[in-house]
Amino acid sequence: MSKTPANPSAPDKRRSSVAEKSGSGDIAAFLNAARTIKPGSGGSGRIVLALDATMSRQPTWDMACNIQAQMFESVARSTSLNMQLVYFRGFGECRASRWARNGPELAGMMSRIDCRAGRTQIEKILKHALKEHNKAPISALVYIGDAMEENADAIGHAAGQLGVRGVPAFVFQEGREPGAETVFREVARLTRGGWFRFDPSAPQVLADLLKSIAVYATGGLKALEARGSQSDRKLLGQLKGGSNGR
Repeated sequence: MSKTPANPSAPDKRRSSVAEKSGSGDIAAFLNAARTIKPGSGGSGRIVLALDATMSRQPTWDMACNIQAQMFESVARSTSLNMQLVYFRGFGECRASRWARNGPELAGMMSRIDCRAGRTQIEKILKHALKEHNKAPISALVYIGDAMEENADAIGHAAGQLGVRGVPAFVFQEGREPGAETVFREVARLTRGGWFRFDPSAPQVLADLLKSIAVYATGGLKALEARGSQSDRKLLGQLKGGSNGR
C-alpha cells in the first residue's frame, strides 16, 4: 500500500448544501467533548480511519467529508490520539496518510479526495491495518463504505487475523446492500468490534459513535463505562457481544 498522502493535484470537492447544513450545529457536541478526552491506562491510542471512495459514494461524499474532516480535526487535538487516513478508489488505488495529530493537515487530505469508479478493496484495508499493528499497536480500525465486491472468505480471514491480535473493526455501512451488510457484520464479529448503519440524514449519530470510539481507543472499556453516554452504551453493547446497531 502506498504511504503517500492524498493526491495534492486532485480538485477540491464542492460543498453541497446538505454538507453545509451538517456543519457546526451537528458536530458541536463532538467538537466539545473530544477536547475532554483523556488517555486511559493503556496510554496513547491509534486509530486507522478507512474510507471507500469509489463512485457509488459520490451522492453523499461532500456531506460525509464535512463530518469526517471536522472529526479528524477535533479528535487530533487530543494529545493521546493519533489517526491515519486510508482510502481506496479507481483501478487498484489504495493510499494511506502518515500518522498525525494535526487536524488541519488531515482535513486537507480529505478535501482533496474525489470519488472515482472502481471496485472495493476491503481486504487490502484489513491487511494494511494488520501491518500497521505489527509495527506499533493500533487501538481500532474504523471503516466507512457501502459495497462489497470481493471474496468474502478472504475478507473474513483477514478480519480474523485482526481479531486474534485484539484490533476491533468498527464498520459503518452507508445504504442497505444486503450482501455488503452480511460481510460487514461478519468483519465486526470476527474482530470483536461493531457494525453500525451510516445514515447521512443523522450525522449526529455518527459523530457521537466516533467520539465513543475515540474514548475507547484512549481509555478502553472502563472509560466508556465511566462516561456512560447513549453512544457509549451502544458501543459497549457491541463490544460485549450485544446485537448489532441499526
